[in-house]
Amino acid sequence: MMASEQQSVLEPGVPGLPDGAGPLPRPARAARLTAALRARRRWLVPVLAVLLLAQMAAAMVTTAVQQTPTIDEPVYVATATDYLHEHRVRYNIEHPPLGKLVIMAGIAVADPHYDPSYHGDQGQVGRHLLYSSGNDPWRVMLWARLPVIVLTLLFGLVAFAFAREVLGTAAGLLALALYCFSPDVIAHGSLATLDVPSAGFVLTSAWLVWRARRRPRLYLPLAGAALGASVATKMSALPAIPVLVALAVVSVWGARPGRALRALAAAVVVTVTAVAVVWLSYLAVDPRLRALSAEPVPAVHGLRGLLTGLLPFPESYRDGMRMQFALEDYPWQGYLFGHLYTGSRWYYLPAALLVKTPLGMLALWTAGAVALVAVRRLRRAAPYLLVPPAVLLASAMTGSRDFGTRYAVFMPMFLAVAGAAAVTVRRRWARPVGGALVLFVAVSSLRTFPFYLPYANEAFGGPAKTHLWLHDSNVDWGQDLGRLADRLEERYPGERIWLVYKGSGVPAYYGIHAADPREVPPGQVHGLLVVSDSSAAKARGRLAELIDTSRPVDDVGHSITIYRR
Repeated sequence: MMASEQQSVLEPGVPGLPDGAGPLPRPARAARLTAALRARRRWLVPVLAVLLLAQMAAAMVTTAVQQTPTIDEPVYVATATDYLHEHRVRYNIEHPPLGKLVIMAGIAVADPHYDPSYHGDQGQVGRHLLYSSGNDPWRVMLWARLPVIVLTLLFGLVAFAFAREVLGTAAGLLALALYCFSPDVIAHGSLATLDVPSAGFVLTSAWLVWRARRRPRLYLPLAGAALGASVATKMSALPAIPVLVALAVVSVWGARPGRALRALAAAVVVTVTAVAVVWLSYLAVDPRLRALSAEPVPAVHGLRGLLTGLLPFPESYRDGMRMQFALEDYPWQGYLFGHLYTGSRWYYLPAALLVKTPLGMLALWTAGAVALVAVRRLRRAAPYLLVPPAVLLASAMTGSRDFGTRYAVFMPMFLAVAGAAAVTVRRRWARPVGGALVLFVAVSSLRTFPFYLPYANEAFGGPAKTHLWLHDSNVDWGQDLGRLADRLEERYPGERIWLVYKGSGVPAYYGIHAADPREVPPGQVHGLLVVSDSSAAKARGRLAELIDTSRPVDDVGHSITIYRR
């Protein structure tokens, strides 16, 4: 047998070639192998993205099904219901309408019975709707939360697209993984609240401003609309306006150097579109734009009053800003690292983020931010990824309400994208180390399931220890009243219950019949003493004495402690 014939017999056939065709030359075989790998990569990327989003959706829906209303949710749900039935901006005017219009989409499906003649403050209206109007609060709350869950998943796609365009496909998947495994994003993305929607719209606006470098006519109006949606959801997003307007100017100027008129037009388009979206959100509720606040609007003087009056927004928006300023002047209590204090600490949010962010995520955030600044080819993206969250964090740090990392939930959103830059560094160890850190983040996040709200990383003892460091929406926001009812029925049937609960739920609705131990002499308190961990953190006087003379016997959701006395 000739050598050539022997070779054709020994070598396997090549798929795609007709029978009898000889083997491909080595360069052709390499090209075909490369093409096959690329084809696999095309379907592998969307499959991985879908799997990441699916696990996040499962985590959020499970959380939404199991948790009772948090402190703020009944207010937003009642306001959204009032929008649906009465078409007026009457309750919760300290926040603009758009986020509650999102919640209203779920309320429209749930269709709860609503009594517009009920008189009370916005919290009382919320409790009346859920517990005294013949509605099923579990069903109403699930439908109210579902639109926010869907929006949170869509923002995950924005993080993926942003990172892929700036840093590449592998970095896009890493950014999506960081986003999908963030305990804070999962916790607050599964609630009918406003923090995640507002932050997600800012992220979307930054991505669209980045895209405007190539197609400004298409993306600048969209960026302005996303920015307006954020400001029409929470007023705390207002500092993002000058930042993103400036970035829009940078995008247009960089694409067409020296064209000052185009840069000015970019600033005008983004600003006017954002303002228009705010007006449209109010018009969608009440076309007559009536100012009908159910609560008195405080007068604001000085520079703050002047700035409020100059805002180019409806009167209800300006009234809401006046109420926000009044809230900022209130002497709130905070709790950080075991210390109770009155007022605020400027370093509260960075310290709280240190506790509530997975360690692997903190490492990738740091490495990614350094890479964006230090690596020349990545530097042009740094302002879009680092400046908006930095400005928003600096603004949030000046606030007087040290209540939780929800006020900085934009950090895990933006820094998921920025952190992905760590794997673009041209070092052999970059991708393996980045992959290991993402795996560490995933394990840490999955271990806390389904108790995402009280998450703390391993350095601070995990979710069971969060209440030792932080309070309020960091750990105990009233979410575990239903779980408490189940625990008492399963393990402590028939026992005397004394309850100090911090939340908006109604214990009696869930079958918890308890008395307040602070209203009787300590000697009469015997049986089970049940205390929300935020109340325990701030306990003074009689409650502190009762806790000190009781023995902890059980824990519910890492947010409520059961003592025996």
